[in-house]
Amino acid sequence: MKLHDVPLSGNCYKVRLFLGLIGQKAELLPVDLMGGAHKRPAFLAINPRGQVPALEDGELRLGDSHAILAYLARQYAEPHWYPQDAVTQGRIANWLSFSANEVQHGLAMARVIQLFKRPGDLAAAQAKGRHALELLDATLADHRWLAQTDKPSIADIAVYPYVTLATEGGLEPSGYPYVQDWLARVRALPGYVAQPAF
Repeated sequence: MKLHDVPLSGNCYKVRLFLGLIGQKAELLPVDLMGGAHKRPAFLAINPRGQVPALEDGELRLGDSHAILAYLARQYAEPHWYPQDAVTQGRIANWLSFSANEVQHGLAMARVIQLFKRPGDLAAAQAKGRHALELLDATLADHRWLAQTDKPSIADIAVYPYVTLATEGGLEPSGYPYVQDWLARVRALPGYVAQPAF
């Protein structure tokens, strides 16, 4: 198994974190985004969207962090990571969408603008990020895990990275006590892998 990876990417971190939690090994292949390696034919043959992360597992070529989490959960992980009952599947899909929308356009965008000096409206991204943290805190006030199960799921892994990296976008999750407790629960999971510092 090979993971085409950028160490500082929160989306790549989702996959590295999950691999650690399920004890699955993968060869990490750094992708030179600044040099445009993700837009060259060799990489586009693996992920035509030209984005990281990208996974190779045997004949499978798969892009998108959420798709990769779903694949790894079904192929290699214990059932609690991606349960098959309709209610839990619906809840997980909801949080994957939340990660791709509210988190990506709020917390992740604020981090990209502030940390990597990319153009964008930092105040608007931070406002969206605060709204995402409020929604998370409200859910976690009543549930230990996002899919409302007794064990973590890929929903938690999809949302976790950009929440724990929120300070790099000028946001402070410490004002959200239930989010803080949840972050600590994720960090306490066996096999936890930390994101490298910028």
